[in-house]
Amino acid sequence: MEGEIYNFIVVWAIVLASLCYSHTIVKFFPNGKSRFLAIIPIVCLFFILPLYLTSINLGGTTSFFIAWLANFKLLLFAFGQGPLSSTPHLPLSTFIPLACLPIKFQNPSIRKVETTKKSTRSTLNHVTKFALLAILIRVYSYKDYLHPKIILFLYCLHIYFMLEIILTMVSTMVRVVTRVELEPPFDEPYLASSLQDFWGKRWNLMVTNILRPTVYDPVLFIMSDWIPRKWAPLPAVLATFFVSGLMHEVIFYYIGRLKPSGEVMVFFLIHGLALALEIVIKKVLNGRIWIPRIISGPLALAFIVFTSFWLFFPPFLRGETELKACTESLAFLKFLKHGKLVSPTNITCPLL
Repeated sequence: MEGEIYNFIVVWAIVLASLCYSHTIVKFFPNGKSRFLAIIPIVCLFFILPLYLTSINLGGTTSFFIAWLANFKLLLFAFGQGPLSSTPHLPLSTFIPLACLPIKFQNPSIRKVETTKKSTRSTLNHVTKFALLAILIRVYSYKDYLHPKIILFLYCLHIYFMLEIILTMVSTMVRVVTRVELEPPFDEPYLASSLQDFWGKRWNLMVTNILRPTVYDPVLFIMSDWIPRKWAPLPAVLATFFVSGLMHEVIFYYIGRLKPSGEVMVFFLIHGLALALEIVIKKVLNGRIWIPRIISGPLALAFIVFTSFWLFFPPFLRGETELKACTESLAFLKFLKHGKLVSPTNITCPLL
């Protein structure tokens, strides 16, 4: 455990130094190929650094923050685009958290009253989800009496609750330090009315906000010259889900260190095809036939859950991810309680 914490500190020290370098090169390299060549070593480094972390909580979070979010933001920055590019240039104190953390500054045009209402509602929402997560963890004690499909459904809820809680905690810490309002990482995905609504407007908005300018918009622009603009979003959607699937395969490898099976890639390709089909149907029908939200919403969520059971969770759980996460969490609690570092390998998880 001591070695993992030491590696974690070293990795993030290198990340901070690399981002300082990336912030400085704007003075010497203009947007375009020269800045891209100056930044590409940092991008490669950010893909390598997570390999020095083996824990689920530290390694998995770090890989998502730097190998995916930071790298994509830096690539946009190389060409004068994305959240890191602005006039005047961002101060270093803003550049670093914006580069490596899952945050997005809120549009200042949004009224303060609306922000206050959303903040109050969001606080209650997060308290509720934290309580539900605690109940969910307790339910795992009865795992032997539950059907495997029910357990997988509980894992769906667990991942959603954990992602939202972790990303919200990060956003809250940044908000307190910078005193800047941030956009929420999720927007109640269980209320989605369709696949397009779920993936585009509700689920993990930090990833959506970075995939749109790095993949979707460029492909849309290129394909508009080759096919009618009406249908150009279709290849853009497929390309976006392909890149998302590729990055999930990379993150899963960092977490489990198992040879990629391609199942996660297939999961996202299926969703890309399904979303493209949904877009085609909407354009062809052009509003002539309308499916009530009360029907389309549950159908979309059922499709997401079913495909998750089939393709997403098997590779995720193959490396005993849930066991590692449990023992790491218990080791952290023991550290808080007794002030002593305990290796997760010496702890037995009572819930699994």
